[in-house]
Amino acid sequence: MKILLTNDDGIHAPGLFALHEALKSHHDLHIVAPEAEMSAVGHAITLVDPIRVKTVHKNGDFFGYAVSGTPADCVKIAVQEILEPPPDIILSGINWGNNVGVNILYSGTVSAATEGVFLGIPSAAISIGIQKKPDFSFAARFSRQVIRILMESGLKDGTALNVNIPPVSPEMISGVCLARQGTSRFEERFERRRDPRGNVYYWLSGETFIENGNPDNDSAALKQNKITITPIHYDLTAEGELSRLKAARVLDKLGDIS
Repeated sequence: MKILLTNDDGIHAPGLFALHEALKSHHDLHIVAPEAEMSAVGHAITLVDPIRVKTVHKNGDFFGYAVSGTPADCVKIAVQEILEPPPDIILSGINWGNNVGVNILYSGTVSAATEGVFLGIPSAAISIGIQKKPDFSFAARFSRQVIRILMESGLKDGTALNVNIPPVSPEMISGVCLARQGTSRFEERFERRRDPRGNVYYWLSGETFIENGNPDNDSAALKQNKITITPIHYDLTAEGELSRLKAARVLDKLGDIS
């Protein structure tokens, strides 16, 4: 299988290297990843600056391409310019920190996978919860199962997989489940400071996780030490509300808009 590996933590991130090491003997791997960390950039793309691409070597061997842009840029450049023919699969990760709830809207890891399905390529984002001593080895091995699901599940066009692995030892993992994306979120706190010239600036100083959702959602399942797999789609239409607003004939109440 020809597989594109990317991420949002940068081409030198240990999670990406672990993914490469776990798959290199089984697949034709190609790495195109940001040259620096691009966490929480969402689905941003570069429009006003040139996108520069550099080769990266590890231990004297070619490793991949470092891109000056975002994760979405990396996927676009890889598929449209660097790789010929395009990859069979795109894997984004392994991200250090779970991407669950509304947090996936900020995630560069998830956005790289979403960009992949924009381009018609089966794609998945893989993340693992934060640990004191991060160990990506189990998550990297589990990526082989993710590849199998992508190839055999017959996902509908435009659907990516968001995979999250609990930050526990493999023997403590209680299973794998298909889970809904929850609506849990982080509530941020900012510290107000002044620079030596008296100008005010703000520093993100902390986050509190606000649980809000059903017991079958992603964050709830992770608390039970389950690996979660969530099919996600870039169509953000609230279908129920669209139908309700049409039935309520809300546009008839606008009056003259000239």
